[in-house]
Amino acid sequence: HYLAPPGLVVRAMLPPGTLERIELFAVASEGRLEDGDHSELLAAVAAGGPEGVDVDALPSGASRATTLRALRALEADGALALEWRVVPAATRPRQERWAVITASGREAARTLAQGGKPDGPALGPRQRALLAELGDPGHEGEEVAARLGERHGSSAVPGLVRRGLLELEVRTRERRPLAGRAEPLRGTRPAGSELDEAQAAAVGVVRTAIEEGRGETLLLEGDTASGKTAVYAEAIATCLAAGRGALVLVPEIALATPLLDRLRYDLDVEVALLHSAMSDGERADEWGRVARGEARVVVGTRTAVLSPPEPLGLVVVDEEHDPAYKADRTPRYQGRDVAVALGGLAGVPVILGSATPDIATVGAARDGRLRHLRLRGRRSGAGVDVEVVDLRAELAEGNRGLLSDPLAERLEALDRSAGERAILLINRRGAASVVLCRDCGYVQICPECQRPLVFHASVVALRCHHCGASAPVARRCPACESVRIRYLGGGTERVEQELRVRFPTLRSARLDRDVVERKGAAARVIDDFTAGASDVLVGTSLVAKGLDVPEVTLVGVVSADIALNLPDERAAERTWQLLTQAVGRAGRGERPGRAIIQTYQPEHPAVVAVAEGDSEGFVEAELARRRRFGSPPYGRLIKLTVALPERAAAEAAALGMVHRLRQRAAEREARVSALGPVPAYIARRGGRWRFHVVVRGVDPAALLGGDPGAPWSVDVDPESLL
Repeated sequence: HYLAPPGLVVRAMLPPGTLERIELFAVASEGRLEDGDHSELLAAVAAGGPEGVDVDALPSGASRATTLRALRALEADGALALEWRVVPAATRPRQERWAVITASGREAARTLAQGGKPDGPALGPRQRALLAELGDPGHEGEEVAARLGERHGSSAVPGLVRRGLLELEVRTRERRPLAGRAEPLRGTRPAGSELDEAQAAAVGVVRTAIEEGRGETLLLEGDTASGKTAVYAEAIATCLAAGRGALVLVPEIALATPLLDRLRYDLDVEVALLHSAMSDGERADEWGRVARGEARVVVGTRTAVLSPPEPLGLVVVDEEHDPAYKADRTPRYQGRDVAVALGGLAGVPVILGSATPDIATVGAARDGRLRHLRLRGRRSGAGVDVEVVDLRAELAEGNRGLLSDPLAERLEALDRSAGERAILLINRRGAASVVLCRDCGYVQICPECQRPLVFHASVVALRCHHCGASAPVARRCPACESVRIRYLGGGTERVEQELRVRFPTLRSARLDRDVVERKGAAARVIDDFTAGASDVLVGTSLVAKGLDVPEVTLVGVVSADIALNLPDERAAERTWQLLTQAVGRAGRGERPGRAIIQTYQPEHPAVVAVAEGDSEGFVEAELARRRRFGSPPYGRLIKLTVALPERAAAEAAALGMVHRLRQRAAEREARVSALGPVPAYIARRGGRWRFHVVVRGVDPAALLGGDPGAPWSVDVDPESLL
């Protein structure tokens, strides 16, 4: 389906470290240690002895390509030999030594407890204390040797082993990402408690599908706080009672832990966690637990869809509309669609849950390709009122900050004594989106991507959000040498900074991609906010998804315009979804909520739909527009991208591709069109110029005829045309 090489597909289905690798080794020839230009490199190879050394492990200040050229030259000169070898997986089981008390040890412990003296040489006080601990009738008689050494001294265990009172065993200790996590802070309700009529009806449909072994896809559309997670929990409980496992997908790593806590609280079941931020060893061990049937429920991001429990009974895709389910590297699979295919293969129901379903999913439901279930209204909470603030009027009144006067007033009015909290959303990281010269207008850009660099105050540096490159902030303009450098726009860091300056008593925290990249940081930020350790959570789209904190009474969307005018046909849909999800975070408790949306385009249909609660009208308008252009769900798309070092060569290759595709379409009278070529939104990346060709129609893959190969990349069912 995704026109991906089979080898890469297989590799994607296994966790890192479980596959053998092919590595290049260098072996020095005997007696050849002198070489004028490459003497240090040859000496490093010779240090590896007759077995040689992995080329990637060679110390070198040069690039890998330069090192390889030097090695090839040495090989041609007979100074060394290069050979490819298959090496074992990089990740091995973590092992540790356990001390186990023997029968003689138990006898000695009983003798000591009765005040006697065991046979043989006298035992030291630390050895007696260790035997008393392991020999206690309430103790299992075994413990990790290192822990015993910490408590009783490093020589106590070896001494007792030599006496035959203890014996050592080497055991595998699995890496468990949830091992240090405390019990859930808050649960919803035990499984089996009362559901409302709509929830009970949805659970009944799922239960019937599980019992009949029917691979049915169900769209569960429910307003925020309408109780979708309760339906998930009941459906999973039914699945477990039938002796089957469940797979639960979430779009973001930061959402995996809160949902996992809810399921642990509701169902009291062993859960495996799988996502890309875990170490290779953790992922391999969790994958092994799933493969052995030790974990009956799997929770994770899109990679978890490739590791379902066996036998499978149910698949849940939470926030099914989220573009994060789409992989950005080959194979470029859509996790939601793969989950649907998995349900069909296994004969199990698939629940696609969302308050703002993908427009294409809604269209498929209306065409009868899947069943549509609805949960209307909030299950709990006082609700939320939405206010739209026109930033044009704010600017005219002299407010040049990121926080409008109405939003600032609501922040000031937060009742901290009652535990009230707020969420501020701005879907951009950093402190300033553009750094420009006020004299000549020069903007500092990434030399690779040709996109503006974003200023990050935390590291006092500029970063490219596309390729990750960083650069120092110029003190003088590189173009005109002016010192009048200005920072325009703002991101999460800038919002947090302004918040702390204007409201110093409010405790703030930040949740964005920079935070998520630090292992465990996202879970700590969410836990602290849930527990009340912070009053205001500032973040990107991460804060608009999955957070269920009843004390949140205020949500502020700092800018609704960031993605609204991108040259992409899904820009309005994405904005509507993000705003709706964000608004839904407020008013989940007893106190009424308030959502303030700041925008320069208050009349835009996406903003109006959220403000007036008219989701149906917005969806109808979007479906009508897509029907007119043959976009999903009424047609399919494939995006082809060519990338070459020379711009002219890339454009010529793209033009040739369009010509060939149009010729094939004419010959076959196919209802398929080839559009383009157009420069990619990020025209240059990794030193290569990029052009897009879009193939649109009923069956564009048939016209393409397979993977076109290098230098092309293929994105079937793209989430974006940027």
